[in-house]
Amino acid sequence: MNDLEFYRDFIKRLGEDPDRQGLKKTPQRMKTAYEFLTSGYNIDIDTELNNAVFDEDYDEMVVVKSIGFFSLCEHHLLPFFGQVHVAYLPKGRVIGLSKIPRIVDVFSRRLQLQERMTAQIAKCIHEHLDPQGVGVVCEARHLCMCMRGVQKVGSFTTTSAMEGRFKSDARTRQEFLNLIALPGSKVL
Repeated sequence: MNDLEFYRDFIKRLGEDPDRQGLKKTPQRMKTAYEFLTSGYNIDIDTELNNAVFDEDYDEMVVVKSIGFFSLCEHHLLPFFGQVHVAYLPKGRVIGLSKIPRIVDVFSRRLQLQERMTAQIAKCIHEHLDPQGVGVVCEARHLCMCMRGVQKVGSFTTTSAMEGRFKSDARTRQEFLNLIALPGSKVL
């Protein structure tokens, strides 16, 4: 069974007619959508970073906040979405700022758990920069909680992953948390 047949069969199993006017092109659209939503499996982090790690004598906190993302919950294949806030303390090397949202995209475009995605982002930055520390906070709404199950539309989930000084030094961690608590850091 090829991909389009799979999606046609899926529509049939829902009790619909895939030959109905509004559904004729849906199998192709589903295929394209899921290829995009899971494209993170096909991206090599080193290629994505494109040598954008630079030697720089800077050792103060760098924060990129409110990075929007969409992902798919691996339990129900329903979307979860929100914002990721990332900080790191350089140790002689900085990363091109656009690469941090790209790292978020790589890990969010997979079947995911929010907890795992948060940890993967922190670990990736830590491994590629070897900074003094990394902090990642992710705030998300999960459609599996909003549309089905407990049906709690207003709820959101917050996860964090801390490496190095963000984990061992309460003052560093608190500075990061204070910086991301500024207006605009709440999920939709």
